[in-house]
Amino acid sequence: MLACVRRRSVVGSRIARTLHVSTTRQRQPFDPSAVERISEDVDVCIVGGGPAGLSAAIRLKQLEQERGKEFRIVVLEKGAEVGSHILSGAVIEPRALNELLPDWSSRPDHPLKQPATSSTMKFLTKEMGVEVYPGFAGAGIVYNDDGKGVLGVRTNEVGLDKNFNMKETFEPGMEFRAKVTLIAEGAHGSLSKELINKVWRVDPSQYRPGEVVHTIGWPLDWKTYGGGWVYHMADGLVSIGLVIGLDYANPWMSPYNELQRMKHHPYLTRLLSGSSTRIAYGARALNEGGLQAVPRVHFPGGALIGCTHNAMKSGMLAAEAAADVLCETNEESTASEPGSSRLSDMSAYETSLKDSWVWSDLHEFQHTSWHLGGIAYSGFDSLFLKGRTPWTFRNVSRTSDAAHTLPASRCKRITYPPPQPPLSTDLLTSLTLTGTNHAEDQPIHLRVRENGVEDAAVRREHVKRNVGEYAGLLGRACPAGVYEYVDDELTSAVEDGESEGWGGKKLVINSQNCIHCKLCDIKVPTQDITWTVPEGGGGPKYTIT
Repeated sequence: MLACVRRRSVVGSRIARTLHVSTTRQRQPFDPSAVERISEDVDVCIVGGGPAGLSAAIRLKQLEQERGKEFRIVVLEKGAEVGSHILSGAVIEPRALNELLPDWSSRPDHPLKQPATSSTMKFLTKEMGVEVYPGFAGAGIVYNDDGKGVLGVRTNEVGLDKNFNMKETFEPGMEFRAKVTLIAEGAHGSLSKELINKVWRVDPSQYRPGEVVHTIGWPLDWKTYGGGWVYHMADGLVSIGLVIGLDYANPWMSPYNELQRMKHHPYLTRLLSGSSTRIAYGARALNEGGLQAVPRVHFPGGALIGCTHNAMKSGMLAAEAAADVLCETNEESTASEPGSSRLSDMSAYETSLKDSWVWSDLHEFQHTSWHLGGIAYSGFDSLFLKGRTPWTFRNVSRTSDAAHTLPASRCKRITYPPPQPPLSTDLLTSLTLTGTNHAEDQPIHLRVRENGVEDAAVRREHVKRNVGEYAGLLGRACPAGVYEYVDDELTSAVEDGESEGWGGKKLVINSQNCIHCKLCDIKVPTQDITWTVPEGGGGPKYTIT
C-alpha cells in the first residue's frame, strides 16, 4: 500500500533543560566524573521516536488501560521534531497498523492519506499520555554495578564548545532510570546498506499515482548488491532512490554519484522531464539479511526493537512483554524499582517475536544478500522460493562490510560524468535540501579514535591507510561531503612528527554537513571512526522523504 512521506511540523511537548543553576564559568574543561546529573525514574524509557518506538509507546498505553495499571513512559528522540531524522520509502505493509489501531482508516487524518506517518503517531502518543521529548539524544547506557545489566539511559550534555570546555550555557545530560529500556534507534551494524533517496514533483504527464517500481542492474555492476525504486506518491510527488550494499569492494565507488548516473537511464530521464522539480534529498543506513541479520533482541533490563518494515510489530510485541514485567506481582519475578540490583527479564519478547508473523516474514528474506548465494539467487529466492528451501546460506565468516573493501590498487577506477542540472546535480547542492544544521561551537561528533585514544598519531595513521591504501574512500562514500583529504601545508609539523597528516594529506571533517546516515562508522576500512550523538536537535530536518 502506498503512503506519502511528507510530514507536517510537530507541535511537540518539549521539556525545558532547567536542571540546575550555576555561576558563569570561564570555559573550564568538562570532567564527566565531576558532574552531578539529575535522575528521573520511569517505568519504560524508549530511545528513538520512529515507528518502532512510538508503536511500543502506544501499545503500552493501550495495555495500561486494559489492565488498570499506570505506566510512566518516556520517549527520547534526538531529532528536533519527531520524524525529522526519518528517511523512508513510500510503501508500507499495514498489518501491524491494522493490529495497533484497527480504526485507523476511519480517521480523517490517517497516515495513508496525509503526508506523514510519524506526525500522526506523535499526536496519538500525546493523547494517550506518553512523554515525548524531541531534541534529547540517548548518548549512553546506565549500567548496573557489574556492567551486565541496563538500568536506563543518559542523555547528552549541551553547552560544550569544540574543545570540550563548558560554556556559560552548559547543562549536563540527565539520567532516565527505567524498569524497562527499549532501544529503537534504527539501523547500524555490520549487515547494513546505504539508502539514498530523492523526491521530485514530476510533470503531470508522467505522474501515475500509486505506481510502484523496483529496479535491479544498472548503474550497479553484477558484483555489487543493490537496486533502485520509483514510488509515485500523492500530490504529484515521486520518490526515487538507490540502495547499495555497503559490502561493496571497490573504494572508487561513490553511492551518491551512482544515483546521479541512474537518473540518466532513459526510463528515469523521461519520468523526470518537462516541468519536474527536485524538492528533497537524504541518505541513511538500513538493515538487510532477514533472519541472519537479527541479533539477540533482549538483554537484562530491556530489549532492541525495530528496524525495517517490521518495526511497528516488534515495538508492539516488546510493549506487551514489558507490560507483563511491570504487572507481575510474584515477588521473585517482579520488576524491580529503578536503581536496584534486580533487572527486568524481557526474554518473553524474543519468544513472542519468533511466534509472530514477523519471524516468518524474515525467514522469506534470509538469503537476501550478495554474499548469501549471489544477487541472482537472492532475487529468485525472495520472489519465488520465499525462503522455503532445505538449505541455508550462512555468513559463517562474520566478515564486516568494511572488511570487504579492497585496496584501490586492485580495483578499476570509476570516473563519473559531471552533473547535468537539473536532472543530476553536485552533492553540496543536494545537501541544501536536507535542512541539516548543527551548532558550530560544539565537540565534533565524528570521532577518529583507536582503542579509546584520540590524538595526532591516530589521525596520522588513519590518513596513511585510508589515503595510501584506499584512495580516500570516505571522500567519495559519504553522501553529505563530511570527509575531505586535503593538502597538508604544515611541513614543519610533519618533520617534527606532530602533524595529523601523512604523505602531504590530512583529514578534514565537516561535521556540520552530517545527515546522520552512519555510513562512515560502518564502511571506513580502518574502523577507527565512531559516530556519536551531537547536541540534541542537530542534524537533518527531513520533511518529504
